[in-house]
Amino acid sequence: MSVYDRLQALDIQLPAVATPAAAYVPFVHTGKLVLLSGHIAKRDGKPWVGQLGLTMTTEEGKAAARAVAVDLLGTLHAACVAAGTDLDGVKRIVKVLSLVNSTNTFTEHHLVTNGCSELLGQVFGPEIGAHARSAFGVAQLPFGACVEIELMAELA
Repeated sequence: MSVYDRLQALDIQLPAVATPAAAYVPFVHTGKLVLLSGHIAKRDGKPWVGQLGLTMTTEEGKAAARAVAVDLLGTLHAACVAAGTDLDGVKRIVKVLSLVNSTNTFTEHHLVTNGCSELLGQVFGPEIGAHARSAFGVAQLPFGACVEIELMAELA
């Protein structure tokens, strides 16, 4: 089953690449690697504002991280096309780095980040979608967003 078939089965439409909010590019392709800049959680097209452990639950954070994964997939698709392939040309999701806007007592960053990791596994399957990962708690993110995630992938 292709990545696009899995996306359709999950009822996921790939979004367009978001315009960067500062002085950076959405992705960089070097060798076989594609590095995606951090994407913040959005709900209804606007930053998904909140702080885990204060105004948001772990489950809400997990949903936000899943939403980030959908945006990352849109950018990864664009990066693949720019490299002359498509999402089926992804050899491996290499690394996910997650920043969670949280209180200093919140300790479930890893569970929040599962929202992204689990979706990547569903879309790419266990061989390609399994990845190394880091999840950090931070005092604040751009626009007050609850989660920001960046991704690194290897192309075939």
